[in-house]
Order: sequence, then C-alpha cells, then structure tokens
Amino acid sequence: MKKILSLVLAACMLLGLGMSAASADELKEFHTYETIAREVETFNVHYSQNARDSNVTTNLIDPLLTNDPKGALIACAAKEWSSEDGGKTWTFILNDGMTWVDKDGGYKADVVANDWIVGLEWVLNFAKNDAANTSMPIEMLKGAGEYYEYTKALAESEGADAAKALGLEKFLEIVGVSSPDDKTLVYTCVEQLPYFPTVTTYNGFYPLSAGLIDEIGVDGYKAVSWDTLWYSGPYTVTSYIHENEKILTANPTYYNADNVKRFENVVVKMVESPEVAFTLFQTGELDHVSLTASTLNTIYNSASHEFHDYLTEMRPTKFSYQYHLVYDKKLENGEPDVNWNTAIANEAFRLSWYYGLDNTPILARNNAINPLSCQNFGYTANNVAVTSDGVDYTQLVRDELGLQYSSETYNRCDPEKAAAYKAQAIEELTAKGVTFPVQIDYYIAGNNQTAKDTADTIAQVFSDCLGDDYVQINTKTYVSNIASEVRNPQLASFYINGWGADFGDPVNFVGQETYGEDNAYYSTTYSKINNVDDEDLIATYKEFTKLVNDARAISDDLDARYAAFAKSEAYMLEHALVIPLYYLVEWQITAVNDYSKVYSAYGIQNYRYVNWETSSDLYTAEDYARFAAQ
Repeated sequence: MKKILSLVLAACMLLGLGMSAASADELKEFHTYETIAREVETFNVHYSQNARDSNVTTNLIDPLLTNDPKGALIACAAKEWSSEDGGKTWTFILNDGMTWVDKDGGYKADVVANDWIVGLEWVLNFAKNDAANTSMPIEMLKGAGEYYEYTKALAESEGADAAKALGLEKFLEIVGVSSPDDKTLVYTCVEQLPYFPTVTTYNGFYPLSAGLIDEIGVDGYKAVSWDTLWYSGPYTVTSYIHENEKILTANPTYYNADNVKRFENVVVKMVESPEVAFTLFQTGELDHVSLTASTLNTIYNSASHEFHDYLTEMRPTKFSYQYHLVYDKKLENGEPDVNWNTAIANEAFRLSWYYGLDNTPILARNNAINPLSCQNFGYTANNVAVTSDGVDYTQLVRDELGLQYSSETYNRCDPEKAAAYKAQAIEELTAKGVTFPVQIDYYIAGNNQTAKDTADTIAQVFSDCLGDDYVQINTKTYVSNIASEVRNPQLASFYINGWGADFGDPVNFVGQETYGEDNAYYSTTYSKINNVDDEDLIATYKEFTKLVNDARAISDDLDARYAAFAKSEAYMLEHALVIPLYYLVEWQITAVNDYSKVYSAYGIQNYRYVNWETSSDLYTAEDYARFAAQ
C-alpha cells in the first residue's frame, strides 16, 4: 500500500492536482462514534485528565489559543499575545463579544479576563480539584506551587470547606496572574519560558465563570453535568444519553461564527466495539470508521471489496503508548499481591520484558499493513519539542539509548540479553520466595471483541518471548468503568495507556512519572510507586526524579534543557520503570480530510470540530496522498 500511495502521490504532483475529492457536497451534520469504554467521565474541563473527556469539552469552551492543521499556535479566545521580557511575562488580549451561554444558547454572562483567573484558582486549590492538572501551572507560574501548598495545608488544618470557601484575594496575592481590565490577562512565569503559550491550549488554563460557581456551587461544579455547564465554545451539548449518544450543536450565539466552519450537529454514537462501529458505517449511520486488524485485512486483500479503494492511513495520533507497570497491586480481596509486587520491583525481571518482548504482533493489531510504522522506543511523543537545529527531541532520547528504528525488524528486542535477565530474575526472586510463573492480571472491557483479540495477541507475545514457565497473563474483564472497577481497587498488573503532551516541552511526559510528587499523574494514579517500600526500586525512582528536576531547572537554554531531559528519560527506560510500546497509526474509511483538522502534538485541541473539510463521498487513497503533499 505504501508503494501504491507513493506512485499516486507522484502522479498527482505531476498532474498538478490540487483540488479536493470530487465535486461532492460537504457534510452539514457529522456522525462519529466512541466505544463505551471511552464514555465521558466528567464534563469538568479543569478536573479531567483523560482524552475521553477533553475530546468533547474542547468543543464546549474556548481556550486562549488553539492550533491549526500543521500544529502552529493560532488565536482563539485571545486575539493576540506577546512577551516583552523574553518569555517571563506573557500578555493576552481577548476578543470582543464573547459570552457564556447555557446548553440552549441562552445568555448567562460575558466572558472576561477574570474567568481565566477563576479557572486557575480552581485548578490550584487542593480542596476543589484534588491536584488534577496542577503540574503545568506549578511548573511554570510564579507562586502557583505556593498557593497549592497553602490550600492543601488549610484543608488539612481547618477542613476542606475552609479551602473551598477561598475567593481570589489570597490567590492574587500569591500567584503571578492578573487582569488589568476585562480584556487583558497577564501571566508571570518563574523563569523565561518561551514555550508558555503552548500550555494555554490545555485544560488547566481554561476559563471558568464565577457566575457558574455562584449558580451551582463549588461541589456542583466539581460534578458539573452537560445540562448545568456554561458554554463559550463553538458547540453546546444539547442531548446526552450515557453510554448511548451525545449531540453537540452549533452554539447559536458563538462570537466567531463568521470565521469558522462548523457542523450543524455532531452526533457521537457510543458503541460496544469497533466491529459494531463498522456495521453502523456500512449502514450509513457513521461518516468514518477506524478499522480493526481483521477488517482491514479483509478489505485490503480483496481488490473487489466495495471499500478497497477507500482505505486511507490516518495521521499518527499525538499519544505515546506504553506498558505502565503497577508496583502496588492488590488481590480481589484487597490484600497486597505479594508475588507480583515483589517480582515487578526487581529490575532484572523488568528488563527481561524490555529486551525480550518483540511487540510487532501487537503493533499489527493497530496497523496490519505497516506495523513497524507504529514503533515507539521512547516515552515522550514525537514533535513535542525540537532543538534549535531542527532535531526532534525523541531522537536525542534514542541516541542516549543507542537504539534506532528499523523498517525491517523490531530493534529493541534482544533475545540474548532477555535470556540473561530472565535467569538473573529467577535466581533473585526465587530467593525472595516468588513463585513462577508469575501471574499477570490484564483487564479489558468485557463486551469488546477487539480488546479480547488484542489481549490474546499480547498473551501470545508474552508466551512466545518470555516463556510460560516464567510469566502467565490472565485476561480479566470489567463491566463498564475501568477507573472504578479496576484502577481504584488496584487490580491490574499493568495497563497499556497513551499519554499526550499538554504543552510543548518534554517535562510534560517525564514529569508524570516522578517519585513523591502529588501532580505526577502516572506515578500516583497507575504505578502507585509512592506506596511501595522496596529500597532498590525507590532509589532508582529517586535518581530518575533528580534527573528530571535537574533538567526542569534549566530555563535559559532550550537545547541544554532538552539534552538533560533526554538523559533523564533514557535513565527511566534503561531501568524499565515504564516500557514504551507503540504510536497509534491506524487505517480508516472516511468522509473527513484529516489534514484539515487541528493537528498538534500537545494540548486538547485535536478534536475541535471546526474548519473540517468533508465530503458526502468517501475519500480515496489518491485524495489522501494529495492531502499529505499539500
């Protein structure tokens, strides 16, 4: 297929074809889908740290800045932004005419600069937001960390209600943010931070009207629903049936309506599995569908298939996927899983995975035609940061590891090293009373056949590469919510999860894995490393955390900063604290030109349903080759 696309691209360029696919009409209403496992958990944009939520909320409230289809920062709620001191102080000037409305478009209040201050106070108030999304402002803004600690201490000494009752007076006294007038917002950073504007595209820097808090209360906003939320973005939610359907409708009073192209409605169907989505696509109920490995193979290998000529390879998502290891796992009775916890704390055991697993069959589950295009040997995703001479940060990490991609083989796999680490782990762990094979609990949604097929592939990879005498994967299921049913009771041995950058700097990735820091999302929420007492594992995590913080302290030389972060990331991977797995590069059939969408390696803007080019006819491989060239 790659060869075919290359030939098509060459032909298009020679013929000078620059028009879009055929002369079909564009879609006025867009029908899309998500699996039930990715149902929205919260409509609170400040609290959420999941793409399943932000893919929706990014359409409901306008941030200061957004991105264009090439990833460049462009105006949104702010019409201009600047710094006159090299990046320590940033000033944003807001558009005129912005309003907050209810779900039906009814006026609630004007959007003013103070709304961003209210939103930031909410994020940094421990009692209101439980440390969610605090890492970015604490990292970047003067006084942000101090205010977070102030509210945390207040909540602990006088109770949560005391911290919840705080207004803006103490916040403005401590934190480097101000609004000289209703249209002007000023942030003061801890250092010169030239990348600061990129973070304004992320949840933690979204606005929040004080009027909404007055209307529904502090706890009411924490649990805000689609029908109590105030909207300022291109769409409102006009219908929501949990795990069934949600409808986003063009905001009738949107201030920027004349300058952006929108759908009249976006209908999001919730489906049990990708197979169900494909059935809905075949009956015309969806306007695009991502293809499972089996469906892709069926279509790709049959030239006469009705969709054969409409197979298109998607742009890589912004997410970097890894095996996230759990160091404090529980049994179903709530007792510690001592056998697993002891094994995973052992570095040789982890390194036997790192070098032993040839993950190519797992990559093929996402991209059966070009599986190695999904290779991921780093933790940070591509395109998050680039050196002054144009080298992607992830290349610095691979150089530190001495590990480069190949189009022929999965280069990280080294059976000889893996066998040596396996033997070492068996010896060391047997002495500690660990029994083999080590039982590994992996959870999937019970009603998702694709997840079951992928789990079977994962189990086979572990069996083939590490041996049934050493490890055994037990695929278990949850009913509807992995957070409440699996993650909170700590039942899984590992997760396969993706992280997307919140802003354009590597700390946004490696900073999620540090030890002893409340705002390190994966450390606290998934690995639970702060709960363990294995001295060697803790020492390794502490050294990694020191390297991260040493890099974090470099703010006046971005190249030196990136080099230091690359060393910290390589250290984390060399000790297999996390094991990189893949990038998501899928195949699809679609009536949407992906190259017209917002495309950014950071923030939550990629799902904004604005300015999309669509067609009532499906796009072909030739169309996508042309889009890529343009």
